[in-house]
Amino acid sequence: FEGVQDMACDTFLKICVKCRRRFVMLQIGEAEPFLCDLLRNIQTHTNDLESLQVNTFYEAVGLMVSAEPDTARAGDYLVQLMSLPNMKWQQIMQMARQNPMSLREAEPCRKLANILGTNTSVCTSMKGTFQKQLGLIFNDVLAVYKTYSEICSGVIATDGPVAAKRSDVKLMRSVKRQALRLLETFLDKADATDLKQVGIGFVHTMLDPVLGDYSRSVPDARNAEVLSLFAVVVERFGSTVESEIGTIFDACFQSTLSMITKNYEEYPDHRIKFYSLLRAVVKHCFRAICALSPEQISLLIDSIVWAFRHTERNVADLGLNLLLELLNSIQKSEFVNVFHQKHCVQLIQEIVAAMTDTFHKPGFKLHVLILQHLFSIVADTSVLTVPIWDASQKQYPSNEHYVRDSLTGLLSSNFPNMSQIQVQAIVAGMFDLRKDYSAFKNHLRDFLVQTKEFATENNAELYAEETAHQRENERQRLSAIPGMVKPAEMHDMNL
Repeated sequence: FEGVQDMACDTFLKICVKCRRRFVMLQIGEAEPFLCDLLRNIQTHTNDLESLQVNTFYEAVGLMVSAEPDTARAGDYLVQLMSLPNMKWQQIMQMARQNPMSLREAEPCRKLANILGTNTSVCTSMKGTFQKQLGLIFNDVLAVYKTYSEICSGVIATDGPVAAKRSDVKLMRSVKRQALRLLETFLDKADATDLKQVGIGFVHTMLDPVLGDYSRSVPDARNAEVLSLFAVVVERFGSTVESEIGTIFDACFQSTLSMITKNYEEYPDHRIKFYSLLRAVVKHCFRAICALSPEQISLLIDSIVWAFRHTERNVADLGLNLLLELLNSIQKSEFVNVFHQKHCVQLIQEIVAAMTDTFHKPGFKLHVLILQHLFSIVADTSVLTVPIWDASQKQYPSNEHYVRDSLTGLLSSNFPNMSQIQVQAIVAGMFDLRKDYSAFKNHLRDFLVQTKEFATENNAELYAEETAHQRENERQRLSAIPGMVKPAEMHDMNL
């Protein structure tokens, strides 16, 4: 019956999650652990399974292998577990060496994608100890990736973007995608000791086959997984890869930005993963951001502004969080004066524009936090020690006076229904209440409600934070009363 095998494989995986250690222990009445028999007959067990079911099965067995306390024996188990996929892999590699064009055929493509998927499943369960297996196929994986990259780019460049939808191109791109997922899974799952053993050379080896291909490829041939892979590289290796951030930016930044800023619909995966990569760089390699040229910094800020004005909430939230993290890092750096001289007023204007757009109400909390941060920086002469206005145009007593004047002009022109006294009171409150988050937030919310755009709207999203707090307090109150909350709900509360 349809679905029975899926259910059986999923159940097997759940059992292995809970009882993995039992399968590597010698039980009463057995001559060897159950895992040994399972590995010896693994081909029999998987003959009738579909590719996704095979991957689930291998992930489950990988959990058993990971439970073996003897490192040497676990290594032997891993070799046995991967013997069948490795044999198939070597057959295809041998065929490719004799006839490179064979890799363009559909059957080898499917087999390679399935084998890489199986490796990824085992890597998911075995984590860093998968290093031994990855070392066996790593160079071949990069070679296959490079081969398919060249073929796909050539076909799309010749036949146009529509070629990306051809079945043969889709198959080759699926192999590339699986290769990237395997590398990303290993880096994400490995612990610090395993990463130290692998070394930064692992990353250097990937730069040209993966990053170089991304920058050279036409847009429709670029895999979004490249961006998520290098986001994980930055997160796991941290400042160790600071010297490579320039290379990563050269390959990914402008090329991806030109793809995702054409409109709000195309390349959604690239969009999310691009900003996730930028967040990883800001968080873990901030000194590399400081080393960018003024033009590159301006392009970075423009890309963040584009993100938080996006119509999709997840992209807008990514942009706002990225900006807040960037501003917090800049405040603690020697870069604070140079950055705010050029971008402070621009960012205040852009955040106010987003905040006063009814479409962006869900981002209100982050708008408040960013404006509070910027106003605090402007008013603090011990942090911002240079004028941020153009001295050749006009003189101001302080940066605060300059920003007050700029913001008053902006609000007066954008909200003609408000009197000058109202606008001045709003701007004054933004600075006077900046040290009190709740008062500052209420002041901005009152300002929005006064505008014509928000006056006739349902503004519940502006109170989302308070609503969430009330809901959580109520759940906590009920949980203290026996029997008032279901066990399943109690579990969710404790997660």
